[in-house]
Amino acid sequence: MRRRPVLLLLLTVVACEPSSGGERSGVDGMASAHAGAAETAIDTTGLALLPVPDQHQRGEAIYRANCSSCHGEAALGTPRGPPLIHRIYEPSHHADISFVLAAERGVRAHHWQFGDMPPQPGVTRDEVEEVVGYIRWLQREAGVY
Repeated sequence: MRRRPVLLLLLTVVACEPSSGGERSGVDGMASAHAGAAETAIDTTGLALLPVPDQHQRGEAIYRANCSSCHGEAALGTPRGPPLIHRIYEPSHHADISFVLAAERGVRAHHWQFGDMPPQPGVTRDEVEEVVGYIRWLQREAGVY
């Protein structure tokens, strides 16, 4: 019985180590660096091609105009900003209000190595809430939660 926790710890450590090809880089490497061994994979294949439901089209438009330059198409991340389609941003870890406060106040870098996110004064709270609805839809489609 006591071997099982040790084995799980060993599997987790091995799963989190960089591949033999060197350091992980890019959005894929960032996502896998935070993935635990017991987590199911997030499939973002074709996510950017999905038709956006009517109730999230305004959020998508606001996102494209204000967020996509850093967070990428369909929130998949860029070299300038992290993917929001990631388990780190699921509602149990980052509630909807955290996105609102990030846009209003900015955020110090704490999960990623992109630097601080500046406040976004050109986006209203109502607009951010629309964006959050769009992001949550994308996350559900990808199996984040």
